[in-house]
Amino acid sequence: MRYANRADAGRRLARHLEYLRDTDPVVLGVPRGGVPVALEVARHLGAPLDLAVVRKMRVPWQPELGFGAVGEHGVRVVNQDVVRESGLGAAERETAERAARAELERRVRRWRGGRAPLSLTGRTAVVVGDSLATGAAVEAACRVARARGARSVVLAVPVGPEAALPYLRTVADRVVCPQPLRHPGSVGAWYEDFTPVTDAEIGAATGTVTAGAVPAGAAGGTAPEREVEVPAGPARLAALLTLPPMARALVVCAHGGCTGRHSPEERYVAEALQRAGLGTLLVDLLTEEEERDRHNVFDIVLLARRLHAAVTRLGRETGLPVGLCGAGTGSGAALAAAADDGVGAVVSLGGRPDLAGPAALARVRAPALFVVGALDTRMLGRNRVAADWMRCDHRVAVVPGAADVLADPASRETATALARDWFTAHLTRPEGVSRPRPLTTA
Repeated sequence: MRYANRADAGRRLARHLEYLRDTDPVVLGVPRGGVPVALEVARHLGAPLDLAVVRKMRVPWQPELGFGAVGEHGVRVVNQDVVRESGLGAAERETAERAARAELERRVRRWRGGRAPLSLTGRTAVVVGDSLATGAAVEAACRVARARGARSVVLAVPVGPEAALPYLRTVADRVVCPQPLRHPGSVGAWYEDFTPVTDAEIGAATGTVTAGAVPAGAAGGTAPEREVEVPAGPARLAALLTLPPMARALVVCAHGGCTGRHSPEERYVAEALQRAGLGTLLVDLLTEEEERDRHNVFDIVLLARRLHAAVTRLGRETGLPVGLCGAGTGSGAALAAAADDGVGAVVSLGGRPDLAGPAALARVRAPALFVVGALDTRMLGRNRVAADWMRCDHRVAVVPGAADVLADPASRETATALARDWFTAHLTRPEGVSRPRPLTTA
């Protein structure tokens, strides 16, 4: 049986929870996907809806695979089987957990909007997700409910692997799963509509402040965007700057053309970085006239020289660590620019890092992440060749089922989350560090 969407799944799931109607339960949605399911359950039971905020910890080179999760109240769950089979080292686990904790804190601020969680003391907590994978996220959510004082915990999911349920019954007092599957395959296959859930949907369901309502300059919010020109030798590069006063780092997003700063895909990535407390500069490395000559788009020396000039200026004027996020030939330029000092971390989103060349790649010292789609085998090969030339901390993260990682919403969300977590783990400094005012040239 396939569900039409998460709301349909929630209504069907609620029928299996009817016995809880008169027990004064509190329904806890596991963001993101569990919230619209939980909303329907809460409506059916006449119960209040709250959140159990958790964050998966992912294997860096296999982003669809989680090796655990963290949650509020210091909750931490690790799947030792995944750790062992994936070969994750202690340093890699620590980096992933640090990034997950930072993102968890931002999500709590954004989704709760300063409102205190509902009291669970002496009550039944109904933890609701949209599915199970390894079960780490819902296990963490159940442990969060226990830490908040719940008398009993009921875990409810519309669909999940049969093999995960026996262990979860040791975590929750009861597990309700109408469709326990022996061979579940892709979770999305059991929903006709499995569109990613937005911050606005979470805010509408819970009545909390969403990301767009966070005051400008607040942690996790965004500042006004403004057009600037960045001098780079004789050229003046058009760019869009967003820099909250409390930003802990700045990411330059580069595309090897003259219109990247207005690309919906580039702006999606930038907005996600801004919500994570990072400033962004979307910069076009060529003028309109220069882009008419296609040779310029592949002139990595020219693009890298301009990008490094922008990095040097921004680092000097803002006092912030600066990272580079490249797409297309902008990836090659970002890696070539990172061969010189001044770059704190680099991410390539489905681009051509190999264009930087072996000599430049071997000189890069900044931690580098290459995100590439599993279906684009040619691009995947090029990224792996580029990674082989590097001597610094680097990873190739393969997004399953994707060709262009920025083309469709699901792969774009995955790729963007990987980029955000990489910069959070490797680039940012503690909040509240004082710094000069940014970029005076408009």
